[in-house]
Amino acid sequence: MAKYLAQIVVMGVQVVGRAFARALRQEYAASQAAAQARGRTGQQSAAASSISGMSLQEAQQILNISTLSPEEIQKNYEHLFKANEKSVGGSFYLQSKVVRAKERLDEELNIQKQEQNQQSNQNPET
Repeated sequence: MAKYLAQIVVMGVQVVGRAFARALRQEYAASQAAAQARGRTGQQSAAASSISGMSLQEAQQILNISTLSPEEIQKNYEHLFKANEKSVGGSFYLQSKVVRAKERLDEELNIQKQEQNQQSNQNPET
């Protein structure tokens, strides 16, 4: 009886191990495909997030921005910066988060601008 029980356990472990290995390979392949799809712009954006300590999504939430337009960013930045001034009872911490969010969004705009310039240089219109 113990022999059969041991065989069942070993077979079960083998089946689970193979399924886990297959799932791991599929996840790795999907991750590599996503990384290639993001390309260079994704790498620059990730680097900017790493340097600033703030993700693009977090910066957009802080400034309440849905699209990256310089006018909307500046307008919301000025409003939130003034609303959080120490002299009107605001918080220096929140004010610094607003500044960091604007810096992160400005960096993302620069990355997008560089990417557009590179694309236009690669595909000159004749």
